[in-house]
Amino acid sequence: MKSYKEMSKEELKEELDGLKAQYRKFQEMDLALDMSRGKPCREQLDLSMGMMDALNSSVDLSCEDGTDCRNYGVLTGIHEAKVLLGDMMENNPDNIIIYGNSSLNVMYDTVSRAMTHGILGNTPWCKLDKVKFLCPVPGYDRHFAITEYFGIEMIPVAMTPTGPDMDAVEQFVSEDETIKGIWCVPKYSNPQGYSYSDETVRRFARLKPAAKDFRIFWDNAYGIHHLYDDDQDYLIEILAECKRAGNPDLVYKFASTSKITFPGSGIAALATSPNNLEDIMKQMKNQTIGHDKVNQLRHVRFFGDIHGMTEHMRKHADIIRPKFEAVEEIFERELGGLEIGEWTKPKGGYFISFDSLPGCAKEIVSRAKKAGVTMTGAGATWPYGRDPRDSNIRVAPTLPTLEDLKVAAELFTLCVKLVSAEKLLAE
Repeated sequence: MKSYKEMSKEELKEELDGLKAQYRKFQEMDLALDMSRGKPCREQLDLSMGMMDALNSSVDLSCEDGTDCRNYGVLTGIHEAKVLLGDMMENNPDNIIIYGNSSLNVMYDTVSRAMTHGILGNTPWCKLDKVKFLCPVPGYDRHFAITEYFGIEMIPVAMTPTGPDMDAVEQFVSEDETIKGIWCVPKYSNPQGYSYSDETVRRFARLKPAAKDFRIFWDNAYGIHHLYDDDQDYLIEILAECKRAGNPDLVYKFASTSKITFPGSGIAALATSPNNLEDIMKQMKNQTIGHDKVNQLRHVRFFGDIHGMTEHMRKHADIIRPKFEAVEEIFERELGGLEIGEWTKPKGGYFISFDSLPGCAKEIVSRAKKAGVTMTGAGATWPYGRDPRDSNIRVAPTLPTLEDLKVAAELFTLCVKLVSAEKLLAE
């Protein structure tokens, strides 16, 4: 089909009339479809139902070292869970703390602790005139929400297919001691599905921050969330690379089983240097006597080891791969060659990132909602919800059924065409 940008005014008007008629038909369907957040679908949740049978009232709830998981204690988590998540995160079990169900909660806690008590003896952030964070964009709205909540100034840094713009990151970090951190989703990033290149990881490990208490918040949320068996992204392990670079304390690395077992009932983990661990445990021992060890044991008994977890993730991929492929096929069929949108084709993770013509994203999302499809709010992928180009939209294909998803993707592409045609006509 002819590019919208090459169409005459008359051709665009004729196209727009046809699009409006199609849109009215969608409105008459009375749809109620949700593509707003990256939630696993029911079939994915069903994969973990065996966890409900991994423990019962007649089994031994003791660990290999004799710890009774029903009782108090074991501040940093049971050894078996550290081994399992250590293998998942590619880290030494001795450098890991196992938490409750949410890695987001751990990230919030980590920022909160830095605000009130400082990091490794440095001035608490709340006592400083200014605290700033670097935010690769587009990025994860809940990361930005944490820093905004604490009044931390957020500085956008452009994402590229190999990771954040490292020239900008290096310059910011080395020149400004008020910059205390950076948010990272290094593998199958939210929302673009990009993975950091070897060079990007090495440059992160070799940063020379002006601030002694600068930390990389490395949220490895999608570490084993591949879509394909034979085409996967691999990352250099950041903690080992930092140690090699003489920067052992530079990173907090977060992960959880939220999109592996049950979101809201999984286990989370933080991996970092011995110095950072000691610093964190000073707070933890005043905060809790230990997290849910029964749930930690349940996860260990259900998976057995990392091989069990990897096999489990293949089943997840089998369910969601057709959904990603369906969205990509519909986008290509409906929008390919029109020059009114671009989108990513990730090999893993939970999202596809769509970029419309500048100034169109909010209106596209609004039109989709009016016809019965809820998307993530336009602008959510930027700090303060402000996308300066009003062009980025996060597409979450996992929750709807394949049939519903196809309808939603068809409607979405129709809204893209409708809004783009109107914009080009107005110009």
